[in-house]
Amino acid sequence: MGVGQTGSGKGCEAGAAAPIPVLLVSFDGFRADYLQRFPLPNLKQLYSQGVLVEQITNVFITKTFPNHYSLVTGLYAESHGVVASNMYDHVTQKHFTTFNDTDPFWWNEAAPLWVTALDCGYKTGVAMWPGSDVPIRNRTATHFMPYNPSVTFSQRLANVTHWLTGVDDNVGLLMSELKHAGLWGHVNVIITSDHGMAQCSADRIIRLDDCLHPDNYSVIDLTPIAAIIPNGDPEAVFSLLSGCHTHMTAYLKKDIPDRLHYRNNDRIQPIILVADEGWTIVQRGGLPRLGDHGYDNTLPSMHPFLVAVGPGFLPGYRLPLLQSVDVYPIMCQLLGVPPAPNNGSLSQARCFLAGEDCVDIPLVVGLVLGVLLVLITLTGLFMLWRPRRQSSSRPFQRLSIQDDDDDDPLLD
Repeated sequence: MGVGQTGSGKGCEAGAAAPIPVLLVSFDGFRADYLQRFPLPNLKQLYSQGVLVEQITNVFITKTFPNHYSLVTGLYAESHGVVASNMYDHVTQKHFTTFNDTDPFWWNEAAPLWVTALDCGYKTGVAMWPGSDVPIRNRTATHFMPYNPSVTFSQRLANVTHWLTGVDDNVGLLMSELKHAGLWGHVNVIITSDHGMAQCSADRIIRLDDCLHPDNYSVIDLTPIAAIIPNGDPEAVFSLLSGCHTHMTAYLKKDIPDRLHYRNNDRIQPIILVADEGWTIVQRGGLPRLGDHGYDNTLPSMHPFLVAVGPGFLPGYRLPLLQSVDVYPIMCQLLGVPPAPNNGSLSQARCFLAGEDCVDIPLVVGLVLGVLLVLITLTGLFMLWRPRRQSSSRPFQRLSIQDDDDDDPLLD
């Protein structure tokens, strides 16, 4: 996704200098630790000149569509409405899949940056991004290329090493083309991903039909997070699913933990099943894939990375962790676009944005603890080295008064 300016529109500062364009690139399924596990010279060259965020905490569920929409809206899935790869709306009775995703109904609960930036007179372009060819709130990007999900998951995993090398080659090509066009150093580039990946096994299968009859439930989305509509008594169906498997947790919608931000939307189904890392939920049958994503977003295996380079970023800055919903306000800040209401924050990002003042909380805490440790050490050493003064006190003795002293005159 790219955004650049051609003028000034409503909501933007009149007369402000044109900001530097922003280019956001996402590599689907690129886990954070791939940067260290594989030789990726172009990516490493890129972050050596800019910012590296070692892990991004993405949104639940850790699937492609919810997370790509969070990157460009700054919202959790429950807020932007794209809650899964497969969805059902019980009011309209509409169905959504990755192959049937062009109805604006599913996207209109939020506006991505490529739409809101149009209000500032910007030209925007988006290619192969979920929702890229959908008229969201009756508008599309200035230039767009439709998302194509036809490449199957098994094809994507067929040769991981080759794919990773291809990713790095594409980064090198991007750098080369930007330099050739005279744009290197004149564009803020952000490279990230939507989620990581966990290894699955045929020994770790959870079959729902082993726990209850298929007539008792309908599946909207499946593995590793299953969205279930109970047919009949919801409590009875939930009770059966709750005891189905030790490596699967069942939640009634109202009981989904707050930390997941995955409860307050009508498209989230009455029962949500969450498999443990590496486990696969199926209705029946065997293992559909050898690797999967979608698991709890606290798992490091689900975390992507972020690399950023350009005049808007401080070179050589390292950050251990950032929230994916923070990427949207970062881009708005770089472009001077007033952000729509979002769940993100600039509190951490200000520390690696050029020209921004920030309080580096980890650094401050480290300095305070370091000073306290030095003071405690010096105090202890002072107490040990202080010489002990010899005691010169003598035991108290009462003076005796002789009786004949009273007989002696004071004056002769």
